[in-house]
Amino acid sequence: MRKDYLPMRKQTLFNNDWLFTDKKLDLDASDREFSAINLPHSNKYFNHHNIDNSDYQFISSYRKNFDLQKPTDGSLVFLEFDGVMMACEVYLNGILVGSHLGGFMSFSVNLTEHLKDSQNTLMVYVDSRERKDIPPYGHLVDYLTFGGIYRDVWLKIVHPIHIENIFVKPKDVLTKPFLESIIHLSRYQTGLVVNAVLLDEKDNQVREIHTSVQDKKITLVFDALTIIQLWDLDNPQLYRLDVTLTLDESEIDRSSARFGFREAEFRKDGGFYLNGNRIQIFGLNRHQTYPYIGAAAPARLQQQDAEILKYELACNVVRTSHYPQSPHFLNRCDEIGLLVFEEIAGWQHIGDEKWQNIVLDELQGMIERDRNHPSIILWGVRINESPDHDEFYVRTNALAHALDPTRQTGGARCFLGSSFLEDVYTYNDFSNTVIDPTQQPYLITEFAGHMFPTKIWDGEDRLIEHALLHTKIHNLQKGNTRISGAIGWCAFDYATHIEFGSGDRICYHGVMDTFRLPKWAGYFYQSQISPSKKVVLQAATHWTMGDRSGSGINPLTIFTNCDEVEVLIGDINVGKFCPEKTTYPNLAHPPIIIYGLNEYSAWGQRVFYDLHLIGYIDGHQVAEQRISSDKLPKKLEIKSSTDQLMADGSDIARVAFTITDEFGNPLPYARNIITFKLEGEADLIGENPFPMIGGQAAIYVRARRKSSLITITAQTPGLSEVKVFLKIMSQ
Repeated sequence: MRKDYLPMRKQTLFNNDWLFTDKKLDLDASDREFSAINLPHSNKYFNHHNIDNSDYQFISSYRKNFDLQKPTDGSLVFLEFDGVMMACEVYLNGILVGSHLGGFMSFSVNLTEHLKDSQNTLMVYVDSRERKDIPPYGHLVDYLTFGGIYRDVWLKIVHPIHIENIFVKPKDVLTKPFLESIIHLSRYQTGLVVNAVLLDEKDNQVREIHTSVQDKKITLVFDALTIIQLWDLDNPQLYRLDVTLTLDESEIDRSSARFGFREAEFRKDGGFYLNGNRIQIFGLNRHQTYPYIGAAAPARLQQQDAEILKYELACNVVRTSHYPQSPHFLNRCDEIGLLVFEEIAGWQHIGDEKWQNIVLDELQGMIERDRNHPSIILWGVRINESPDHDEFYVRTNALAHALDPTRQTGGARCFLGSSFLEDVYTYNDFSNTVIDPTQQPYLITEFAGHMFPTKIWDGEDRLIEHALLHTKIHNLQKGNTRISGAIGWCAFDYATHIEFGSGDRICYHGVMDTFRLPKWAGYFYQSQISPSKKVVLQAATHWTMGDRSGSGINPLTIFTNCDEVEVLIGDINVGKFCPEKTTYPNLAHPPIIIYGLNEYSAWGQRVFYDLHLIGYIDGHQVAEQRISSDKLPKKLEIKSSTDQLMADGSDIARVAFTITDEFGNPLPYARNIITFKLEGEADLIGENPFPMIGGQAAIYVRARRKSSLITITAQTPGLSEVKVFLKIMSQ
């Protein structure tokens, strides 16, 4: 006879209607002492530079009042946090129900026993101090750990017998593909049956297995999968395994895992192979922090970072320096075909045994959370740039291999000759060249960076040299078959401690600024995109006579993926020029470097004319760029990263603005004050008015919880005001 059982799992986002105060209040403090907020949340907002890390180092209180009756049917209620910085204690109705150390990994708290039949009250005390007993601290750290409940929170209700974890292991994908899946249950009971359905990206059923359960650990094998499509960079095909658990013919739980069929291997010949094809790794490091909001970026911004790396910077890999990052970011890497090297939290320091145990716990959490992501090709099991500690790193390697035998390990080191305990020798090479490896497989995990910090308003010489340093290293690494590739330091400028960075506590190491807007080094990366996807034509010049040492405009460097570029100065046709393949023979699209243009300049002609570039592919004009010679601000431009937001109280758009010449080129020396006005159900985040420097910057717009049409107006004296429009859409 069929029995009545609990409803299947319910998992809902728990981000709205929280209360916050920057003090540690008593558990029975009045709600009036708090302010209303939604998650993700930073415990403090900042200007985009000059950030004092002591400003976020305090214990804060988060409260949420919610209606949920204590289950009478035996179901369990969990609260799942994706990330809280840096430590926390969770109280339900005045009773401590859980705590956690470490700010970069998810954790779960069981609420069931202490739920009331009436309204319930959560209180989360968040300790955001830079505690030396918690990684990455113990010593100096070159990044900031902004405080708060800065990632999503979920409420999950499940049967006491439920699916805890699914690990999918595609095997022999290039010969006779099959899938091994390991399903972990909370506990075992007779009468359990599992049904697993393998689905493709269009939800077409590929195969189904229906079997009785004999243990809390279930292994299922889907063999002879002859019609599988592989996950790769250009065609990132994703599959899903839907698992349903029944007890005495009644469904009690359902969960799923998304994954891809692919083979990723660093080989002893020095190469990295994806699905049997050698791919030279070409990428950048990424910090998870942003201007104004610290690390409290919602799904849209996390996803956009992955898209910027893949589509704007032509990367095929990103390193999550120096900690596990948002599930939203990793999910988007899966969807668009961006490889990931994910590593444990830390920076140069190894603490005592308790400290090391926290690292091991986070390593286990990272792998168990993320091992189904096809984008992840390497686990980082060393603390970035730490000294050798063989006993500790034998343990991290063993744990990684035990939890995930399908992936190799690495660990970024900053000195040659260190103990090689991992599968891949990963090295931060700041020699400004490429050191021939003594170990293999070998991957350069950082270069450039602090060796050549560059601000968007720096002189032309420095901006060009910064771009050409990245050009040089990637050309060298691509020409060395003993190297798997190189990951530059880094994608975006980031806030740091006073012991590092520039005078405003920003590390200007990025090929883009902190707003995710490109420097000229960013245009080098863009130029490596196939022209079939996007045509790139960008001159690395402000087109002035006085920006370089010694004055003049020689040489003119152009980052492009065109076959040739025609140069016109005023009405003078200087000629057509081709990429510099002799100097950069290993790049898909070397820059064009042109000498001898000073004779067409003010010194040679007593007149300075506009620059006009025309790009050609196969003899056909495909792009052009014009740069004004007068350098006078002519336009204020404004652009949103999206034209719509969700009315969830958390969704955020970046609104970039530039002061440009008449042709739309940013003017880095414009010093305009920009004022913004917003109309509609959203809030501006950022400096308003904004004192412009560098010709480009951004603010953010966060949706409230009502649908609306948003108008953002930007104004500056002497230029026409501009507007941008967004729709706030109901969920």
